[in-house]
Amino acid sequence: MLNIREGRHPVLDQTLPPGTFVPNDVMLGTDGTFWLITGPNMSGKSTFIRQVAVITLMAHFGSFVPAKSARIGITDRIFTRVGASDELNRGQSTFMVEMTEAANILNNATPRSLVILDEIGRGTSTYDGVSLAWAITEYLHSQTGCRALFATHYHELAQLAQTLPNLRNYNVLVREWQEDIVFLHKITAGSADKSYGIHVARLAGIPSEVLGRAREVLRQLESHHLDEELPRPRRRKRVPVDAQPMLFEEAPSEG
Repeated sequence: MLNIREGRHPVLDQTLPPGTFVPNDVMLGTDGTFWLITGPNMSGKSTFIRQVAVITLMAHFGSFVPAKSARIGITDRIFTRVGASDELNRGQSTFMVEMTEAANILNNATPRSLVILDEIGRGTSTYDGVSLAWAITEYLHSQTGCRALFATHYHELAQLAQTLPNLRNYNVLVREWQEDIVFLHKITAGSADKSYGIHVARLAGIPSEVLGRAREVLRQLESHHLDEELPRPRRRKRVPVDAQPMLFEEAPSEG
Protein backbone atom coordinates (compact mmCIF):
# COMPACT_ATOMS: atom_id res chain seq x y z
CA MET A 1 0.00 0.00 0.00
CA LEU A 2 1.14 3.52 -0.76
CA ASN A 3 -1.36 6.18 0.33
CA ILE A 4 -0.29 9.82 0.53
CA ARG A 5 -2.69 12.67 1.20
CA GLU A 6 -1.77 16.15 -0.01
CA GLY A 7 1.80 15.16 -0.78
CA ARG A 8 4.27 17.85 -1.82
CA HIS A 9 7.66 17.79 -3.50
CA PRO A 10 10.18 18.39 -0.65
CA VAL A 11 12.43 20.64 -2.75
CA LEU A 12 9.91 22.62 -4.80
CA ASP A 13 7.72 23.16 -1.74
CA GLN A 14 10.62 25.02 -0.14
CA THR A 15 11.86 26.94 -3.18
CA LEU A 16 8.54 28.16 -4.60
CA PRO A 17 6.70 31.09 -2.98
CA PRO A 18 4.70 29.92 0.07
CA GLY A 19 1.30 28.48 -0.80
CA THR A 20 1.94 28.15 -4.53
CA PHE A 21 2.83 24.45 -4.72
CA VAL A 22 -0.27 22.34 -5.42
CA PRO A 23 -0.41 19.18 -3.24
CA ASN A 24 -1.73 15.89 -4.64
CA ASP A 25 -2.93 12.52 -3.38
CA VAL A 26 -1.84 9.05 -4.43
CA MET A 27 -3.59 5.82 -3.44
CA LEU A 28 -1.68 2.84 -4.80
CA GLY A 29 -3.19 -0.24 -3.27
CA THR A 30 -6.62 1.13 -2.46
CA ASP A 31 -7.28 2.53 -5.95
CA GLY A 32 -5.36 0.21 -8.22
CA THR A 33 -1.65 -0.47 -8.17
CA PHE A 34 -0.73 1.03 -11.56
CA TRP A 35 -1.57 4.64 -12.41
CA LEU A 36 -1.32 5.77 -16.03
CA ILE A 37 -1.02 9.56 -15.98
CA THR A 38 -1.64 11.69 -19.07
CA GLY A 39 -1.55 15.43 -19.62
CA PRO A 40 0.40 18.09 -21.52
CA ASN A 41 4.00 19.09 -21.01
CA MET A 42 4.51 21.57 -18.15
CA SER A 43 1.36 20.35 -16.41
CA GLY A 44 3.17 18.65 -13.53
CA LYS A 45 3.17 14.93 -14.38
CA SER A 46 6.90 14.50 -13.84
CA THR A 47 6.89 16.48 -10.61
CA PHE A 48 4.05 14.35 -9.24
CA ILE A 49 5.60 10.94 -9.92
CA ARG A 50 9.02 12.07 -8.66
CA GLN A 51 7.59 13.47 -5.44
CA VAL A 52 5.92 10.12 -4.74
CA ALA A 53 9.27 8.36 -5.15
CA VAL A 54 11.10 10.90 -2.95
CA ILE A 55 8.43 10.75 -0.22
CA THR A 56 8.62 6.94 -0.26
CA LEU A 57 12.40 7.08 0.12
CA MET A 58 12.21 9.65 2.93
CA ALA A 59 9.68 7.53 4.82
CA HIS A 60 11.91 4.47 4.63
CA PHE A 61 14.82 6.14 6.37
CA GLY A 62 12.56 7.56 9.07
CA SER A 63 12.34 11.15 7.88
CA PHE A 64 9.49 13.62 8.12
CA VAL A 65 7.54 13.56 4.86
CA PRO A 66 5.87 16.60 3.28
CA ALA A 67 2.25 15.42 3.33
CA LYS A 68 -0.90 15.80 5.39
CA SER A 69 -0.78 12.05 6.03
CA ALA A 70 1.06 9.06 4.60
CA ARG A 71 0.80 5.30 4.89
CA ILE A 72 3.60 3.68 2.97
CA GLY A 73 4.10 -0.06 2.78
CA ILE A 74 7.52 -1.67 2.79
CA THR A 75 9.29 -1.05 -0.51
CA ASP A 76 12.29 -3.17 -1.43
CA ARG A 77 13.48 -0.97 -4.31
CA ILE A 78 12.55 2.20 -6.14
CA PHE A 79 13.07 2.04 -9.91
CA THR A 80 12.95 5.14 -12.10
CA ARG A 81 12.96 5.74 -15.84
CA VAL A 82 12.97 9.50 -16.16
CA GLY A 83 14.63 12.15 -18.29
CA ALA A 84 16.10 11.90 -21.77
CA SER A 85 19.83 11.79 -22.37
CA ASP A 86 22.42 9.96 -24.42
CA GLU A 87 25.81 8.61 -23.40
CA LEU A 88 28.15 9.57 -26.19
CA ASN A 89 31.23 8.20 -24.43
CA ARG A 90 29.64 4.74 -24.45
CA GLY A 91 28.15 5.04 -27.92
CA GLN A 92 24.58 4.83 -26.64
CA SER A 93 21.71 6.83 -28.11
CA THR A 94 18.91 8.32 -26.04
CA PHE A 95 16.67 5.43 -27.02
CA MET A 96 19.28 2.81 -26.12
CA VAL A 97 19.72 4.36 -22.67
CA GLU A 98 15.95 4.39 -22.25
CA MET A 99 15.62 0.72 -23.20
CA THR A 100 18.56 -0.29 -21.00
CA GLU A 101 16.89 1.35 -18.01
CA ALA A 102 13.55 -0.25 -18.88
CA ALA A 103 15.22 -3.67 -19.18
CA ASN A 104 16.76 -3.26 -15.73
CA ILE A 105 13.32 -2.52 -14.28
CA LEU A 106 11.58 -5.41 -16.03
CA ASN A 107 14.26 -7.89 -15.00
CA ASN A 108 14.59 -6.83 -11.36
CA ALA A 109 11.35 -5.28 -10.06
CA THR A 110 9.29 -7.32 -7.58
CA PRO A 111 5.71 -6.98 -6.26
CA ARG A 112 7.14 -4.88 -3.40
CA SER A 113 8.92 -2.43 -5.71
CA LEU A 114 7.86 1.09 -6.66
CA VAL A 115 8.37 1.94 -10.34
CA ILE A 116 8.05 5.42 -11.82
CA LEU A 117 8.21 5.85 -15.59
CA ASP A 118 8.38 9.23 -17.27
CA GLU A 119 7.70 8.36 -20.90
CA ILE A 120 8.72 5.12 -22.59
CA GLY A 121 9.34 4.72 -26.30
CA ARG A 122 9.62 8.38 -27.28
CA GLY A 123 13.10 7.88 -28.74
CA THR A 124 11.88 5.78 -31.66
CA SER A 125 9.03 5.83 -34.19
CA THR A 126 5.49 6.42 -32.93
CA TYR A 127 4.31 2.88 -33.62
CA ASP A 128 7.39 1.29 -32.07
CA GLY A 129 7.08 3.60 -29.07
CA VAL A 130 3.40 2.86 -28.43
CA SER A 131 4.00 -0.87 -28.89
CA LEU A 132 6.84 -0.95 -26.37
CA ALA A 133 4.97 1.20 -23.86
CA TRP A 134 1.90 -1.02 -24.25
CA ALA A 135 3.83 -4.26 -23.68
CA ILE A 136 5.86 -2.85 -20.77
CA THR A 137 2.67 -1.67 -19.07
CA GLU A 138 1.08 -5.11 -19.43
CA TYR A 139 4.19 -6.82 -18.09
CA LEU A 140 4.61 -4.62 -15.01
CA HIS A 141 0.90 -4.86 -14.22
CA SER A 142 0.29 -8.57 -14.79
CA GLN A 143 3.67 -10.25 -14.50
CA THR A 144 5.52 -8.18 -11.90
CA GLY A 145 2.52 -6.81 -10.00
CA CYS A 146 4.46 -3.86 -8.60
CA ARG A 147 3.19 -0.42 -7.65
CA ALA A 148 3.81 1.92 -10.57
CA LEU A 149 3.23 5.44 -11.85
CA PHE A 150 3.58 5.90 -15.61
CA ALA A 151 3.47 9.42 -17.05
CA THR A 152 2.93 9.30 -20.81
CA HIS A 153 1.69 11.19 -23.87
CA TYR A 154 0.46 7.99 -25.49
CA HIS A 155 -3.27 8.36 -24.93
CA GLU A 156 -3.83 5.02 -26.66
CA LEU A 157 -2.63 3.29 -23.49
CA ALA A 158 -5.74 4.46 -21.63
CA GLN A 159 -7.59 1.55 -23.28
CA LEU A 160 -5.64 -0.85 -21.09
CA ALA A 161 -7.85 0.09 -18.13
CA GLN A 162 -10.60 -1.96 -19.79
CA THR A 163 -8.76 -5.26 -19.32
CA LEU A 164 -6.06 -4.66 -16.68
CA PRO A 165 -7.98 -4.70 -13.37
CA ASN A 166 -5.42 -2.80 -11.29
CA LEU A 167 -4.67 -0.06 -13.83
CA ARG A 168 -6.26 3.35 -13.33
CA ASN A 169 -6.27 6.35 -15.66
CA TYR A 170 -5.39 9.73 -14.15
CA ASN A 171 -4.62 13.09 -15.73
CA VAL A 172 -3.50 16.58 -14.82
CA LEU A 173 -6.24 19.19 -14.92
CA VAL A 174 -5.96 21.86 -17.60
CA ARG A 175 -8.38 24.68 -18.34
CA GLU A 176 -8.72 26.40 -21.70
CA TRP A 177 -9.49 30.10 -21.76
CA GLN A 178 -9.86 31.67 -25.22
CA GLU A 179 -6.61 30.60 -26.93
CA ASP A 180 -4.68 30.09 -23.71
CA ILE A 181 -4.36 27.13 -21.39
CA VAL A 182 -4.02 27.23 -17.62
CA PHE A 183 -2.17 24.44 -15.84
CA LEU A 184 -3.88 23.60 -12.54
CA HIS A 185 -1.28 20.97 -11.53
CA LYS A 186 -4.00 18.83 -9.95
CA ILE A 187 -4.14 15.06 -10.48
CA THR A 188 -7.67 13.76 -11.13
CA ALA A 189 -9.28 10.50 -12.30
CA GLY A 190 -9.69 9.92 -16.04
CA SER A 191 -7.47 10.27 -19.11
CA ALA A 192 -6.57 13.51 -20.87
CA ASP A 193 -8.58 14.25 -24.00
CA LYS A 194 -5.68 15.89 -25.87
CA SER A 195 -2.02 16.83 -25.48
CA TYR A 196 -2.07 20.61 -25.96
CA GLY A 197 1.37 20.34 -27.55
CA ILE A 198 0.71 23.18 -30.00
CA HIS A 199 -0.47 25.41 -27.14
CA VAL A 200 2.79 24.75 -25.30
CA ALA A 201 4.76 25.45 -28.47
CA ARG A 202 3.03 28.82 -28.74
CA LEU A 203 4.00 29.63 -25.15
CA ALA A 204 7.59 28.78 -26.07
CA GLY A 205 7.57 31.36 -28.90
CA ILE A 206 7.14 29.23 -32.02
CA PRO A 207 6.11 31.53 -34.93
CA SER A 208 2.38 31.73 -35.65
CA GLU A 209 2.88 30.59 -39.26
CA VAL A 210 4.48 27.35 -38.04
CA LEU A 211 1.74 26.86 -35.44
CA GLY A 212 -0.97 27.31 -38.07
CA ARG A 213 0.61 24.74 -40.35
CA ALA A 214 1.05 22.37 -37.38
CA ARG A 215 -2.70 22.58 -36.66
CA GLU A 216 -3.48 21.65 -40.27
CA VAL A 217 -1.14 18.66 -40.17
CA LEU A 218 -2.54 17.61 -36.78
CA ARG A 219 -6.10 17.55 -38.13
CA GLN A 220 -5.00 15.38 -41.05
CA LEU A 221 -3.07 12.97 -38.85
CA GLU A 222 -5.91 12.68 -36.33
CA SER A 223 -8.49 11.93 -39.03
CA HIS A 224 -6.21 9.24 -40.44
CA HIS A 225 -5.48 7.80 -36.99
CA LEU A 226 -9.18 7.38 -36.20
CA ASP A 227 -9.51 4.97 -39.11
CA GLU A 228 -6.83 2.63 -37.72
CA GLU A 229 -7.57 -0.25 -35.38
CA LEU A 230 -5.43 -0.36 -32.24
CA PRO A 231 -4.20 -3.64 -30.71
CA ARG A 232 -6.58 -5.46 -28.41
CA PRO A 233 -5.44 -5.36 -24.78
CA ARG A 234 -4.82 -8.74 -23.21
CA ARG A 235 -4.53 -9.99 -19.68
CA ARG A 236 -1.40 -11.94 -18.79
CA LYS A 237 -1.05 -14.50 -16.03
CA ARG A 238 1.25 -13.51 -13.18
CA VAL A 239 4.25 -15.75 -12.58
CA PRO A 240 6.37 -16.06 -9.41
CA VAL A 241 9.04 -13.39 -9.01
CA ASP A 242 11.92 -15.89 -9.21
CA ALA A 243 10.46 -17.29 -12.43
CA GLN A 244 10.27 -14.00 -14.32
CA PRO A 245 11.83 -14.34 -17.78
CA MET A 246 14.68 -12.11 -18.87
CA LEU A 247 13.76 -9.34 -21.31
CA PHE A 248 16.78 -10.04 -23.48
CA GLU A 249 17.72 -13.70 -23.11
CA GLU A 250 20.84 -15.08 -24.73
CA ALA A 251 20.27 -17.58 -27.49
CA PRO A 252 21.19 -21.15 -26.45
CA SER A 253 24.57 -22.33 -27.64
CA GLU A 254 24.55 -24.95 -30.37
CA GLY A 255 27.97 -26.19 -29.39
